[in-house]
Amino acid sequence: MLPAMSLLPYRIACLCDLRDERGRVLLLHRLKAPNKDLYSPIGGKLDMESGESPAQCAQREIREEAGIEVPIDRLHLVGMISEAGYEGSGHWLLFYYRVLGPVEVEAGQMNEGRLEWHEPGAIDGLNLPESDRKVIWPLVRRAEARREGALPGFFAVHIDCTGPEMAWTVEQEEPARGG
Repeated sequence: MLPAMSLLPYRIACLCDLRDERGRVLLLHRLKAPNKDLYSPIGGKLDMESGESPAQCAQREIREEAGIEVPIDRLHLVGMISEAGYEGSGHWLLFYYRVLGPVEVEAGQMNEGRLEWHEPGAIDGLNLPESDRKVIWPLVRRAEARREGALPGFFAVHIDCTGPEMAWTVEQEEPARGG
C-alpha cells in the first residue's frame, strides 16, 4: 500500500534529449535508482539550495553526464511532466529539454550507468520505464519538428502512478513551430 500522498516528497528534475548528426538519441542505461536497469535520457535533480533554474539544471547535467558544454540558448523546453506517486516513493516534476542541433558525445561507462546512442525507431524495443514507453516518448515524437530549422512543440502531462494502473492526462499540447 502506498503511503499517504501528502507524506511523499516532491522532487524537481530535468531530462535532456540530445541527438547526434545522424539523429540518434543519447540514452543512459541506468545502474542506480530510480529506473535501475532501464534506459532514460540523461538528467537529474535541480539544485534547490542554490536556486538553480530548470534550464541551468539541464545545462549542468549535460556537462556532468555527457561531458559537453551546451549554451542555454540551445535548450528548448519540450515538455513538463508531473508524476504523482512514482514508484510509490515520491512525486516528480520533470522539465524535458531538447538540445537544438547535433552534439558529439562519446558512448561509454560513467558513474550513473552507460551512455549509448540509439536510433529513434529502436527506443520502443529498449527496457524503458512504463511512463516513458506509454506517455513520454509518444508525446516527444508528436512534438518533433518535421523539417530543418523548425522548433519542436510543447506538451504538459500529468501521470498518476498511485492507482493499480497508471493513468495520465495531457494538459497542454502544442505542435512544432514552423514545421
